[in-house]
Amino acid sequence: MSGPNVGAALKAARLSKGLTLEQVGEMTRVRGAYLAAIENFRLDLLPSRPFTVGYVRAYAQALGLDGEAAVARFRDDDPLLYDGLAAPIGVDNSDRGLGTIVFIAVIMVIGILAWNIAQRSTKVDAPVPPSAPATAIAQAQSTGTKGYFELGSPLPAPVESSAPAPYETPGLAKAMSGLSSSESETPADDTTLRPLMDKFVAKGPIFGASAAESQIIVQARKSSSLIVRGPDGVTYFARQLATGQAYRAPSISGLSVEVFDADAIQLFVAGESHGLVPVGKSTVAQLAPSP
Repeated sequence: MSGPNVGAALKAARLSKGLTLEQVGEMTRVRGAYLAAIENFRLDLLPSRPFTVGYVRAYAQALGLDGEAAVARFRDDDPLLYDGLAAPIGVDNSDRGLGTIVFIAVIMVIGILAWNIAQRSTKVDAPVPPSAPATAIAQAQSTGTKGYFELGSPLPAPVESSAPAPYETPGLAKAMSGLSSSESETPADDTTLRPLMDKFVAKGPIFGASAAESQIIVQARKSSSLIVRGPDGVTYFARQLATGQAYRAPSISGLSVEVFDADAIQLFVAGESHGLVPVGKSTVAQLAPSP
């Protein structure tokens, strides 16, 4: 990815694909304000660093890029020894700080007084410590010791530990990908094109309508974005499809599909191939006209 920082590189990739921030937001489930902050590299407008790392990864994957490479570029652009959680935004503890200190001081004074009272009430004369046996004294004198023993040189200080691994919020990666627990078991996707098939063969989850409702299916030959809208502009489906995943179009008049990568999406009608879906926005009626 080229650019002064990872945000500029992601913005250039988005514009080259003709996507808006709203479209990327629909695919990643990330607020448009956060995506704009990443593009402008305004880290002060983003939440804690672990969430920002997840947003960068999801943004890159939505564009068909390597999410881990984008995260590595982000950490190079903004290196930290420890990716700790940022303090909650908007929380002001200044008014409570003094009261907390006074409360702790009072508790400590009460504890010290109680401890002294308990010690005085239970204090007894300590027994005289026993003297060393005469044989032990004679043995020490015969060995030439002077009342003490050599303990040897001190051990070296322990090696300082390295900075802990960056904190990753549990379930964040799965939430950013938009996959359910059953879908997450699908093998990892790549960008290698699958061969153009004559007949439809399910290679992963099929989203959208049921088989009884529609026989029009679009299937991803490689990782690619797909947006499906109704005639009123309402988004019915928006996802980064992995290789082999498919979408069955519902029987809705005026339904349109939008494709962003050439040779990435193949159309099937009643199980038979109708070729590739062209880049851009097309209606289902144009792609598969009724006889």
